[in-house]
Amino acid sequence: MKSSFQKLKLLYLMKILTEQTDEEHCLTVPQIISQLAKAGISAERKSIYDDLEYLRLFGMDICMKKTKNTGYFVASRDFELPELKLLVDSVQASKFITHKKSMELIAKIEKLTSHENAKKLQRQVFVTNRVKTVNEKIYYNVDKIHEAIADNKQITFRYFKLDVNREKIYRKDGNFYTESPVALSWDDENYYLITYKEKYNSYTHYRVDKMEAITITEQNRVLGEKPFDLSDYSKTMFQMFGGEETDVTIQFESHLASVVFDRFGTDIHIRKTDGNHFICKLKVAVSPQFLSWVMSFGNKAEVISPTSVQKQLSDLAQEVKELYK
Repeated sequence: MKSSFQKLKLLYLMKILTEQTDEEHCLTVPQIISQLAKAGISAERKSIYDDLEYLRLFGMDICMKKTKNTGYFVASRDFELPELKLLVDSVQASKFITHKKSMELIAKIEKLTSHENAKKLQRQVFVTNRVKTVNEKIYYNVDKIHEAIADNKQITFRYFKLDVNREKIYRKDGNFYTESPVALSWDDENYYLITYKEKYNSYTHYRVDKMEAITITEQNRVLGEKPFDLSDYSKTMFQMFGGEETDVTIQFESHLASVVFDRFGTDIHIRKTDGNHFICKLKVAVSPQFLSWVMSFGNKAEVISPTSVQKQLSDLAQEVKELYK
């Protein structure tokens, strides 16, 4: 039994080094022997040196640090600490992940580094008061949607919104939607399913956390003739609110160039009109959210065309003015 258990020595050594060491925290050979003993594995100093070399040959980046005592530590990992902090930040900021799932995911992320570094990750966890979805089934929704896309199948689901009492109100009187899933998109901290509507030869989207009872059907997806471009679709939508796609020409003050590039990308065409302004032509879904975005710049942004969008902006401004009389 002892001889058989000793065969796990190299695996336990790898586990000990991975969990307990980093650049700031080393283990000496006597400490390693002590840790192995806690696992019921005996070891001699010479065998540890041999095992460390085997792990290096295997690909582990094990370094030696000489101070008062010589110690060993794992110098590099699949994910460095700054990368793990980015992952934790993303989980925290994601409204579509519930509080419970957020904490479970962060706990798993912490296992990708040493115990001491995991404490540093824990110090930046601020999930408690974040706005989070209440739909605990979102993980399964995402998985099922990916499966349907991979298998080229349509899906059915129920879709809801919340009323003032936080009660679910189902769209279409609770009847099921049948859709051809195209892609999943993360926008404005929410997850969206984008589907193709053959009847209108256009795309629409749904909040994944507001979908229930997703079922994969036997019917193949019906897709548009042109390949779907998620980047182009996202640029036309404002906070994923739909509207009629329109070519809109806007004149901005020059100092707003960075804001426009941040929203539409740096590949859009702009034309300087004078030293203080530039004009750009954008294809957008003209929704109240888009109109509000333009209005947020006050007199520093002016819609040049079409006149229909100018009128919508004028009407919206008048409504706001009447509200605050």
